[in-house]
Amino acid sequence: MISPARFATGMTFDEYVRYTGTPENLAREAGSWRGIERRDFSGVLRAWYTRVQLSPVQMDAIRWLVAQPGGPARVLVISEEWSSDCRRDVPALARLAEAGGLELRIFPRDGRKLGRGPRANPDESPTADIVNALLNEKDGQTFQSVPVAAFFTRDWRCLYRHVEFPAIYHKERLYTAMQVPRPGESREQAWERFLGDWLALQLSPFFLLWASATIDEILSALHERIIVGAATGQGG
Repeated sequence: MISPARFATGMTFDEYVRYTGTPENLAREAGSWRGIERRDFSGVLRAWYTRVQLSPVQMDAIRWLVAQPGGPARVLVISEEWSSDCRRDVPALARLAEAGGLELRIFPRDGRKLGRGPRANPDESPTADIVNALLNEKDGQTFQSVPVAAFFTRDWRCLYRHVEFPAIYHKERLYTAMQVPRPGESREQAWERFLGDWLALQLSPFFLLWASATIDEILSALHERIIVGAATGQGG
């Protein structure tokens, strides 16, 4: 799926954080609710990395998984820092990689223009080959969702792919309810109030809870792939 040489062209977490604050990155289109102009989120990513910590159980689990035959050795991440899901989970994935000694490489999803449509356009995105190999597939459709975290064995078999956010985070239900105008609010007032409420949610304990849930989901899925793969002779 992904060659060793292609994987090596990705960024480490530190490189990615620095990149998000560069003029090159800030000149690219964003896809956030605040519009297409990017903000410098490098400080936010560093602060979130400091804030998010793995539990002792999570650290023990990833180390156990890595020690198994056919266990994870590398993780490839597709990210766009304008996404709150990426700002929440990519630092947590960096913590997971460090705890397990996994080689981590991060790739931006888009080129200068925001990625739209069911597949990445190779004429617009220099990472279209990676994005299209790891598309989010739902109900017969494909989506360029972020973040994506794909875990590979030492011999480059893909063990598991995590996409977007954990199952317990019902994001659409939350933002749909939060956007409903309150009594006396105009639509414009409701939208501005929602943007403030959405930011407050990102600073709340629940974002840490969902970051931890992402790690739990990944660890449980990797464990299942190793155990079931060993039992069926598929090795993942």
